[in-house]
This record gives sequence, structure tokens and C-alpha cells, in this order.
Amino acid sequence: MSSHIPQEKTETVQEAVELLKEYEVIAAADLNKVNSLMLQDMRRQLRGRLEFKVLKNTLMRISMEEAGKKDIGGFIERIAGPNVFLFTNGNPFRVAMELDSNKVKVFAKPGDVALSDITISAGNSGLSPGPLIGKFGSLGVRTRIEAGSIWVAQDTVVAKKGQVINEDLADLLQRLGVRAAEMGLRVKAVYERGEVIPGDALILDLAMYRHSLEAAVANAYKVAVEAAYVTPQTAPTLLAKAYQQARAVALEAEWPTRDTVGLLVAKANAQARSLASRVGKKMAQG
Repeated sequence: MSSHIPQEKTETVQEAVELLKEYEVIAAADLNKVNSLMLQDMRRQLRGRLEFKVLKNTLMRISMEEAGKKDIGGFIERIAGPNVFLFTNGNPFRVAMELDSNKVKVFAKPGDVALSDITISAGNSGLSPGPLIGKFGSLGVRTRIEAGSIWVAQDTVVAKKGQVINEDLADLLQRLGVRAAEMGLRVKAVYERGEVIPGDALILDLAMYRHSLEAAVANAYKVAVEAAYVTPQTAPTLLAKAYQQARAVALEAEWPTRDTVGLLVAKANAQARSLASRVGKKMAQG
């Protein structure tokens, strides 16, 4: 153990080193948006799949050095602020997305960043006139007084995605019952065998990937059928296509087979009827 570690921190570092030797994937999750009760609940839910440990970033850096982890600088740079560290040998993408799905909506506080465009909807706000009129006005929201309530004249975007929510907006959103923030663990970055994955890259749009995969499969199927490339998936279509083409050629060549004889007889009958009709008309005229 390095001599520069304070004595009271030695046990904490040693525990972290043991975890680092046991697990290959280390995720740093932001503690700013989770309370102790929610953290305890997540520990229970994910017990057996994730190990949780709260420690300072400096101690994590020391622990990673003690455990022989390489290229840790990029990881430490991305995890500024208070963190809970998660240890696992599972898929880091699955871990990040599971944590993301467990977030809950809460009222925004001053200084929070808008997760998406925030809109105050038109209609009765249910709030009484008074100082709040000024807060609506400062946010560019047109209002009117009707039946003793503040009415919003039209849907108004009061914060764009990524903008900081100020005190007036946070207060107004809470009064309106709009939960514009989330509470839960957000992964800042993951370290896996020397590689660092940013947190934003860990949240995948599964619907988009599914759509792209389905489109790729459909296009590949069309190309394979057009090229007459035989696979278990294309074989039934290719056989049906070949059968239709072979029957068309046999009909054109008037080649009688079990599959074409009925059609050839029907064709001959139609031609005979047409000829008889023409002869009849000619004789009637002559």
C-alpha cells in the first residue's frame, strides 16, 4: 500500500483494490441526483449483479493504481464531482441503460439543466393572480386573468434542452406540478480493461437500432432473391418464383404438363370461342 495514503483511508482503499481485482467493469455514477433512500433501494434491486462503493475520486485513482489498472487518466478526468462507483463483470451498456430506466421524475431545482424542451401549456394554470404574473412575464409567457385564475394564452417553451433552470422557472414549474428533472443514477463514464466509454455513449436508442436492423434484413432479403442466392430464408420464395417462371414458359410454348394442361385447355377453349364468334359474324355479314 502506498505510503502517501492517510492511515484512516487505508482500509477503504484496500476494499476498493479487492473489488478492482475481482471486476473488469468500473462505472462512475453521479451522486448529485440520487438520495440515500433511492441508493439503498438500488443496492437491494441490483444485489448480486453490481457492487456499490462510495469513495472520493482521489481514493479511486489511488486504488486503481494499486490494482495495476492502466491508462486511468481519461477515466478520472470524466468523473469530476461526487460519485458512487459500480463494479461488475457484466455488459456496461446494459448496466447504464438499466440505471437510466430506474430514474424517477422530480421537481427541478435552480441550477438544474433542462433534460428536454420545457413547455408551459395553454389553459388554466390554477394559480391565483399576484406576484406570479411577473414570473410568467419574465419567462415570456403570455397570460390573462379569468375567473380569479391565471390563464396561459398559448403553449410556450420556457427552456430549451441543455439550458440551466433559474430560480423563477423552478418555482413556477413546481407550482404548476411540472416535474422537469430526474432523480437516479447517471453513469458519467465506464472503465473496462483500459478503455474509457463516455456515459452518453452508453445509452442506446434501441428502437432506432431495431428499425435499422429490420430495414437491413429486408434489403438483404430483396438483394438475395434478385440474385437468386439460396438461403433457408430465400429458398421458398426462389422456388415459388422459379415455378411461376417455368409455368409461364411452358404455357407460352404450349407444353402440356400436369400443371399446365388445364390452363392450355382453357386457353384453347377461349381461342375457339373467339374464332367461332368471328366466323359467325362474318357469315352473318356475307
